[in-house]
Amino acid sequence: MAPSRPTRTVALVSLAVLGLAGAVFAVRRPLLMSAPRCLAGRWHGCYDTFNGVVLMVLVGLPLAVLVVWALARVRGAAGVTSAWRRSLAEVGMVYGTVPFVWMTLMPGATPGIGPGRVSLVPLRDLVTMGPIGIGGNLLVFAALGFFAPVRFAALASVPRVLALGAGCSVLIETAQYALWLDRVSSVDDVLVNTTGAVLAALASRRWWRTPGRVPCCPVPAAADRGTRQV
Repeated sequence: MAPSRPTRTVALVSLAVLGLAGAVFAVRRPLLMSAPRCLAGRWHGCYDTFNGVVLMVLVGLPLAVLVVWALARVRGAAGVTSAWRRSLAEVGMVYGTVPFVWMTLMPGATPGIGPGRVSLVPLRDLVTMGPIGIGGNLLVFAALGFFAPVRFAALASVPRVLALGAGCSVLIETAQYALWLDRVSSVDDVLVNTTGAVLAALASRRWWRTPGRVPCCPVPAAADRGTRQV
């Protein structure tokens, strides 16, 4: 007998929680290094470091869950359909994307001194990224790719998610170059960011929002009654 839908949901949530807990345990030491500065409200050493941003994202998770709950309750009271799905998708898109965008726009060692650097040869930088670099780039727009088709029917297709991920990634690389952040604007970053968005979208395909179907040629009630009488 196949497991019921609530059972599958509980199992997926449990696996996600266990996976998150395992990831946090694996990187607990780097995160704890930024904890004193973050808890003291200091900008330097917290919000301008990868470890600090990740730590604050984890700390803010309960607040994000509370926002989802509040939005869903308000929409449910107003009679909005799929209130929980909409609320979760909206908060998930923002909360799962903004921190990664923030990290990609952090300046390097000598920002503002020289012009930006560009790498337009595909796959040349990929071999130097390493597993952590590739994994991080895959996650930049993963939340956007996962939740955008769930929230917006207009984005419920792989080509549109691909275009969305590529467009957002190109904007980030352009900003890195224009702002002289001492970062390399690489075509490989665009490729990996877009791949992450598409893979995440495929993972959420069963929950994509599809437009409602409207009958092509509805039969008027009066004509229908006349047809039945004949």
